[in-house]
This record gives sequence, structure tokens and C-alpha cells, in this order.
Amino acid sequence: MLSTLIWLPIIGAVIVGFAPESWGETRLRQLAAIAASATLVWTLWLLSQFNLQANTFQFEQYLAWAEPIGLSYSLGVDGLSLPLLVLSSLLTIIALYSIGEKVSRPRLYYALILLANAAIAGALMAENLLLFVLFYEVELIPFYLLIGIWGGEKRGYASIKFLLYTAVSGLLILAAFLGMVWLSGSPSFDLAQLNTTGISQRSQLILLTVLLVGFAIKIPLVPLHTWLPDAYVEASPAITILLGGILAKLGTYGLIRYGLQLFPETWGLIAPGLAILGTASVLYGAFSAIAQKDIKRMVAYSSIGHMGYILVAAAAGTELSVLGALAQMLSHGLILALLFHLVGIIERKAGTRDLDVLNGLMNPIRGLPLTSALLILAGMASAGIPGLVGFVAEYLVFQGSFPVFPLATILCIIASGLTAVYFVILLNRTCFGKLDNRLAYYPQVRTTEMLPALVLTAIVVFLGLQPNWLIRWSEPTTNGLVATIPVNAPSEICDFTGLAGE
Repeated sequence: MLSTLIWLPIIGAVIVGFAPESWGETRLRQLAAIAASATLVWTLWLLSQFNLQANTFQFEQYLAWAEPIGLSYSLGVDGLSLPLLVLSSLLTIIALYSIGEKVSRPRLYYALILLANAAIAGALMAENLLLFVLFYEVELIPFYLLIGIWGGEKRGYASIKFLLYTAVSGLLILAAFLGMVWLSGSPSFDLAQLNTTGISQRSQLILLTVLLVGFAIKIPLVPLHTWLPDAYVEASPAITILLGGILAKLGTYGLIRYGLQLFPETWGLIAPGLAILGTASVLYGAFSAIAQKDIKRMVAYSSIGHMGYILVAAAAGTELSVLGALAQMLSHGLILALLFHLVGIIERKAGTRDLDVLNGLMNPIRGLPLTSALLILAGMASAGIPGLVGFVAEYLVFQGSFPVFPLATILCIIASGLTAVYFVILLNRTCFGKLDNRLAYYPQVRTTEMLPALVLTAIVVFLGLQPNWLIRWSEPTTNGLVATIPVNAPSEICDFTGLAGE
């Protein structure tokens, strides 16, 4: 059943990749969209059949594979992974329809997008640690090629940097997984058979730290973030949607799944450091975004800041904060996809992303009024304005984290205010003001170009008004994860809160 989510896009990639030369790009995109849509429909069907009361893996599949090395084809989903699967399937379709111009070598391009979707789905569903690493590393190849072949002027540099950083991430995670199995004496890498309680606390601390560094590269967190601005800026808008909207979430997902879940006793020891690291990322991302002149780079740095919220929430380890961490993953993916799609439209129509050049896009006759209106709404959602999905996620994060890390939470709230600052700068310079007469009329935005933005906007508004649909599938799972943290963990974590009173 779950294998369908892996094999549907793979079969679609094979059909697209080996399609006749006579087939045009439009037909190839339609084929890719059919495969991606079928995957989304199947994911939504699983969502409808999901038991909301259970906090265990559901729809499990198991197949013995390489038993001597402990590798098995073990799949399952719970409230942590299933919503992210829906997000991945949705953003794959959005990315396919975010391509506003013809691409060279379309068969390879669309096939790689589908293969990336299959690898991400496999990583989110894997119940075997080696299987997770396998999918985690496989997705590097499609994204490396998508950036390196169809990226901007510095695509070679950006793609190599992305590949090196994320390859190191995978090696660190593999090393930590090997250490877990070796020290615990487990006969298998299956998550259900792995018991880390027999590992000494010192060894747990080392393993958890290695995992943290590995996943921090993928998220990415400061100071391991330097690959992100280059990759996001040089990648095409469609690929940037996948990079920021879902690929980065593998880092936060992995940290909660394999960090908090497997090392609940040690989580409290590193939680203060995680909160500091997350807060530093939030502030760094906000201040760096304010300093940017390139609107795409501004959105890229804002992504670093908003991913920091997730780390602070996960570090707090309360029921509300961990639920907020997952809500922030989903919210961030939707809003970031909307922002990058709109930025892509502006770049195609105006020919630039420079804040010092763009102005007057709200002009109802010669500008891009609908694009500008949706950009304003996306900026409001990112800043956490009530009624939009960004507010729901940030409220859960702040409310859940404050009792444990009051100072870190207050700093994150301040950074949330800074989000409004840099988006006001962006909107004031691009949307308002007098349109330069030399630019005459911008090309009209076609309905097909605007459709992905309208779909994302509707979801952002709907989930902001109906937040229960954002968290209802996840609450039992996140509560179960928090329940594994020992009672004495909060007192250890709260050592950091003393900074608030000093």
C-alpha cells in the first residue's frame, strides 16, 4: 500500500524519461503531472483512512531484504510523517506547474522531479534506519542535477556545494545509526527493534550530537547554512519550491524521529544548546533577510529563520511545542512555496529581482496587480498575521516553548516582528511607488502561471481559519513522543531559563 507512493512517481519517471522524441514538452509535463496527481490522491486516501486515535505506525509493510546487514524494506506512517507526505505530493504538482517557460531536455527534467518525490516519500516512510539513509542519499542525485543543469549562472558552484554539504550530512547520520546498533546490540536496524536505553548516557550524548550536526546541515541551521542561499538563488523557482518546501523538512523530521524519539533521556541534556542554536538561526535569518537586495535571496534567508522556530519548539519538548514544530514544518513549506512561485513570476515578467530596480508592480494597468496582492498576503502569512496558517503554527511554537525557554521564545517573537520588517521593505519597494515609464507594460500573467499561487493561497487561508485540519492527524503522535521524555528532563532543560532572570 505505502509502496505505491514510491513506485507511482518512479513509473511516471520511467515513462517520461523514455518517451518518444516526438512528444512535446506539454505532453511530457502532463504525464508527469498525472503521476504526481495520482500520488497525491493516494496520499489523501491514506489520510482519510488514518486512525486519528492511534500514536503508532499504520499501513505498515515489511519485506526482508539484506538480513545479514540488518537492512529491511520496512515502511510505515504516523502523524509525524503522513502530513509531510501530503505536503511533498502537493508541492511536486505545484513545482511542475510553476515552470513558466520551456526547459531544455524536458524528459530528463520531469523525470528527475518525479524521482526526487519518490526518494523523499521513501525517507519519510522508512522504519528501517539503513533504508532511511538509502532514500536520504538517493534524493541528492536528482536535486544535484536539477540545480546543476537548469540553474542560474553560478549553478555549477551551487550544485557542487549542495552535494558536498548534504553528502556529509548523510555520512554523519549513517555513522550515528551504525553506532546506535553496535552499542545497543540490536540485531537489526528496524526502528521497532532498536532500544537505546542500554547505551551509556555519554555514548548517547555523542551519538545524538552527531545526529544533530548531520540533520542541522539539511535543515539548515547556523553556522551550517552556507549552501542554502547559493542553492536557492541559483535553482529555478520550481526546484527552489521543492528544496525549501519539503527537502529541508527531512532535517527537522529526522531530528525529531531519530533524535527525540530514540534518545528521550539525553534530549534534555542538549535541549538548552538546541534552543540557543535555534534562536541564533532565527535572529541571523531575520537580520540577513533585511540586508538583502535580491528578493529571492531575501526569501531564502527568511527560510533559515523560520526553520529555527522548529528547533526551539522541538528542544522545549512539550506536547504543544512539538505539535507546533510539525505545524511550522507544514506552514513554512506552504508559505515558502507560495513566495518562491510569486518571485519566479516577477523575475520572468520584470526581468530582475533587484529591490533597487523593481517598483510599482501594483499598478492595475501596466503592473502585476494580482501577483502583488498575493505577494502581500504571503508576506503577511510569513509574518504570522492572524487568520493565516503562519499564525497558527507560530502561536503553537511560542505557547508551547515559553514555559521551558522563556528567553529564547521572547527572542523568537522579536524575530517574528523582524519578519514583518523585511517583508514591508520588500513589498514597499516592489509593489508600491510609481512604475518606471521606461518599463512600459509588463507581460500579462497567464492563468496557468497564476493557478499554483491561487491554490497555495487558498490552502494558506483555509488552514489559518480551520487550524484543526493542520494538527488533527498529528496530535496523538506528538503527544506519544513527548511522553517518552523522562519526568526529570524538564528540570534539566529549565536550567537555560535562568538566563531570563539574570
